[in-house]
Amino acid sequence: MAVESSLMTGTQILLLIAAYFCLLMLISYFTGKNDSNDTFFKANKQSPWYIVAFGMIGASLSGVTFISVPGMISGQQFAYMQGVLGFFVGYLFIVFVLLPLYYKLDVTSIYQYLEQRFGKVSYKTGAFFFLLSRVTGASFRLFLVALVMQYIVFEQLGVPFWTTVAISILLIWIYTFRGGIKTIVWTDTLQTLAMLTAVGVAIYLINQKLDWSYLEFLNSDEFGTKKRIFFFDDPNSKTYFWKYFIGGIFIAISMTGLDQDMMQKNLTCKTKKDSQKNMIAMATLLVIVNFVFLSLGALLFIYADKFGLQIPVVDGKTRTDLLFPEIAMNQGLGAGLAITFLIGLIAAAYSSADSALTSLTTSFSVDFLNIEKRPKNEQKPLRKKVHIGVSIVLILVVILFNNLDGNVVGNLFKFATFTYGPLLGLFAFGILTKFQIKDNYAWIVGLSAIAITYLITTLPESIIGSYQFHWEILPLNGLLTFIGLILIRRKQD
Repeated sequence: MAVESSLMTGTQILLLIAAYFCLLMLISYFTGKNDSNDTFFKANKQSPWYIVAFGMIGASLSGVTFISVPGMISGQQFAYMQGVLGFFVGYLFIVFVLLPLYYKLDVTSIYQYLEQRFGKVSYKTGAFFFLLSRVTGASFRLFLVALVMQYIVFEQLGVPFWTTVAISILLIWIYTFRGGIKTIVWTDTLQTLAMLTAVGVAIYLINQKLDWSYLEFLNSDEFGTKKRIFFFDDPNSKTYFWKYFIGGIFIAISMTGLDQDMMQKNLTCKTKKDSQKNMIAMATLLVIVNFVFLSLGALLFIYADKFGLQIPVVDGKTRTDLLFPEIAMNQGLGAGLAITFLIGLIAAAYSSADSALTSLTTSFSVDFLNIEKRPKNEQKPLRKKVHIGVSIVLILVVILFNNLDGNVVGNLFKFATFTYGPLLGLFAFGILTKFQIKDNYAWIVGLSAIAITYLITTLPESIIGSYQFHWEILPLNGLLTFIGLILIRRKQD
């Protein structure tokens, strides 16, 4: 579906992408002068905590929040905020339990904890589930942004979707292959600023079109029909408070605290105390920022209702994810909104994918290839080969995801509730108990927990009635892993 009414031509959009990319390359040049593995993996532990905190907002939000969270309003109003409140509680657990543990052990990969606690098989099992989780998570995010870029520019230029994906990842590879995490700490800061600016400009200009101030919008009757946050009435519903809130706690612990991608940034801070300040600041700001994103979503649907705008349909599928780009690019709200939207979109694409590319490279190099134990002259060339390999894998997986139906943020969290469950169970068992396990069976426990969880979620209505599973799948999965580890525990010596 080509967009012909856009305020910007395809050439102008490509020039804007090129200009933004040059800015990222400039940052990469200054941060990547020393391309040692210590710089690539740990940024020499010299990152200012406030820079990391601000940049992690963009990495946590990514293209999923930028595009897909506003699109959730039509189906569940502000119910997502229940999960966001759960995120905050989960982040506190990371601050006071996980970060002290990681700093005490001085790990490059956080899954090295599992080796010290249980053994090599548990270590490899945890790292494997991270790789699976992050490859799919990063691919979901990249798919969403690539889909929007295809919709607003590349389709009309005759560029196939797979080429859009390949170009996006190639650009990311170019500016991360030297500086790694050190570059990303600083580019994420720029990208967070770009995303938040785009949202602020969009809210201002759309309100202006509707003859509202932001406060008038929040007090309007139209917003009143979309602003419900708390849902306590139906335990069977996906929007039920305790499902979202408890699920949100474990989503934050698993997808941030047990995720090499997110923790790698934290571990670049100089001290444990700095890293903890970073997480507390990020957690607080994320509550505010997510509310603003959902406000934008409500505003988009109010605008669409008032002006009779149809939700975009691509290949026969209704895409609420595309409502924001449709209004920003094609509804005559001015070049200022179109430009800031595109910059925010590009930032969203890069802020999630660049750190994923680096963390996947780090995890595979450290956890599976034992790069830190190899001769010095082999380490850097090996890391660069892995970096290329991971880029190719991401391209292939994103292309495969092009056939998915539904809201992308829903698909992302649904998949994550399965793949992060074994990680949650392994770390919980290690931290909360003093038992040792039969290490060789750890991978069997993890896969079995996923299989049992999946079977439970597919039970027929004759057994579970109208109950709908949501984020509570993750703690259920983790609990099954925990129980499985109890069954394979070794007797105390």
